Amino acid sequence: MTTLVFGHKSPDTDSTGSPLIWEWFLNHTGIAAKAVLLGQPNTEATFVAKRWGFDLPDIIADVDADQKCVIVDTNNPAELPAGIANADILAIIDHHKLTGGLVTKTPINITIRPLACTATIMHQMMGDHASHMPEAIKGLMLSCILSDTLAFRSPTTTPVDKDLAEALAADLGIDLNAYADEMFAAKSDVSAFSDEELLRMDSKEYAVGDTKFRVSVLETTAPKAVLDRKDALAAAMPAVATADGVDQVLLFVVDILNEEATMLIPNDLTKSVAEKSFGVTVTGDTVVLPGVMSRKLQIIPALKL
Repeated sequence: MTTLVFGHKSPDTDSTGSPLIWEWFLNHTGIAAKAVLLGQPNTEATFVAKRWGFDLPDIIADVDADQKCVIVDTNNPAELPAGIANADILAIIDHHKLTGGLVTKTPINITIRPLACTATIMHQMMGDHASHMPEAIKGLMLSCILSDTLAFRSPTTTPVDKDLAEALAADLGIDLNAYADEMFAAKSDVSAFSDEELLRMDSKEYAVGDTKFRVSVLETTAPKAVLDRKDALAAAMPAVATADGVDQVLLFVVDILNEEATMLIPNDLTKSVAEKSFGVTVTGDTVVLPGVMSRKLQIIPALKL
């Protein structure tokens, strides 16, 4: 049976590139594997796949019972297919906190390390096999690291991530900063997406007590293009929340170049969350959070009601 490799729903560059990287590694070591996605990837991930000569993996809605699979870039059941409990999970490779809730059929290999990017962990796990990576796989790995670290601006960045990215860029003969600018330009072009699609594009479910949130982040070098749509985005939030079974959508527009986030404040609940979580005073329908770049490190751990 072919092993499926996939990341989380609403796939970003790491959750698109890392399944392709691990597909290569498993096949290289004699295990039949296929990368798949759990949703439409964002514009940056689409750009990266095309740049390095990959077709986007197939999108699947669920997994069959006893399907062999490797989960990457998440360990949260809420971000995985509905049938994941009946699948045959072989391994988890992740860089997020341990959420819990997954039940496996047998003992498995779980690798969760405090690095900025799943692809960095994969490089470590490959050992000597990493020297056999073709150029396209190296390009994917570099792209994943640049995306997850926001070109080393994110506080999640570690020296391990940075050193590997610089080594890969040198090996590929790529100007690291120029390539990162290309990636972020692709990520910032959201003109073709509806308000509902933007709210779901890069989002994760998270509960504070009994209140369920969809925590959405849009990382961009052109925040005005998103913030000009703030009224429409706020108006779309209730329907998205109802459809997705959460109480509220929280939207953070991360300005990559100015290293700050703007949170939309459409109602009293989001105002209270902003003031209690980030120690700010909210006076309008948005609030700027200086230095906030990372959902994993700075947003989700801070959320309070």
